[in-house]
Amino acid sequence: MDRFVSSFTNRLDAKGRVSIPASFRAVMARDGFEGLYVHPSLEAEALDAGGNGLLAEIDSLIDRLPPFSDERDHFSTALYGISEVLKVDPEGRVGLTETLKAHAGIVDAVTFVGLGHKFQIWEPTAFQRHLDEARRKVRDLRKDLGALRPGSPSGARER
Repeated sequence: MDRFVSSFTNRLDAKGRVSIPASFRAVMARDGFEGLYVHPSLEAEALDAGGNGLLAEIDSLIDRLPPFSDERDHFSTALYGISEVLKVDPEGRVGLTETLKAHAGIVDAVTFVGLGHKFQIWEPTAFQRHLDEARRKVRDLRKDLGALRPGSPSGARER
């Protein structure tokens, strides 16, 4: 599989390193990116991480914006300017910098969350709150989508 899936919680060791889940390391190895590309998430108190797949998505987003525009500069700054490429040691561990840990509120443990082309790194309690909210929103969305009649014009509700 070439996607990051599932979630795993691991503790930081005495040197502040954390083991990347083996299934995530396997996806990274197939991706061919040396190290781990990480940036603070734009929408959550978490870290977005990955390799060439994540970088391709960022490149695609930024390439759609007009050259020399404020929007392009803002996205470039937020997604490249404060990003880090972390070294993964032979045991599959990575050391998160203090800046990254501060953004996500990480102290002694992290939860790795697969999102397909990338994964996120969360403080475990914050991730549980995020997961609870995501599940609630998905349940509400399913109800809304289920109320639409198949083959009816968009927005027509079942009566």
